[in-house]
Amino acid sequence: MIPEKHPKTARMLKLFILVAAVTLGIGLLSPIITLHKFILIDNTFSILSGITQLLEEGQYFIFLILICFSVLIPILKLAILYLLVSSVQASDARVKKYLHWMHLYGKWSMLDVFVVAILVVAVKLGAIASVEMHYGLYAFAGSVLLTMYVTGRVANLSE
Repeated sequence: MIPEKHPKTARMLKLFILVAAVTLGIGLLSPIITLHKFILIDNTFSILSGITQLLEEGQYFIFLILICFSVLIPILKLAILYLLVSSVQASDARVKKYLHWMHLYGKWSMLDVFVVAILVVAVKLGAIASVEMHYGLYAFAGSVLLTMYVTGRVANLSE
């Protein structure tokens, strides 16, 4: 539907989806934060290493929440966006169904940003620790913002 009516825009959106997918991968695998405790102890975490550590420590509920909202939902959202932008034969009902699902779980995709913000605030409040941010956080945030932009463009074009 979108490729038929707006071929140049569809190509541009596909490129944005690809960039969002790459930055999501970088954001998940790269260091996002280093905690400096006392003088000698430094802990550096990526999103996936932090999630893995939660699993190893038996924090199953938090592990499931973070794996769903920080990894699975963003990947699923990018896949659905790609299908919407690529599909030439999509019916209006199918597009509306996909957009409805995107709207329902799109609100939850910001939960991961909220979790990172809470982590930073909690650590900053500690008198014995300081925090250093790394490029993985910016890559992850860039992926979230780019995905939000593409979602908005797809919603506008489908109306």
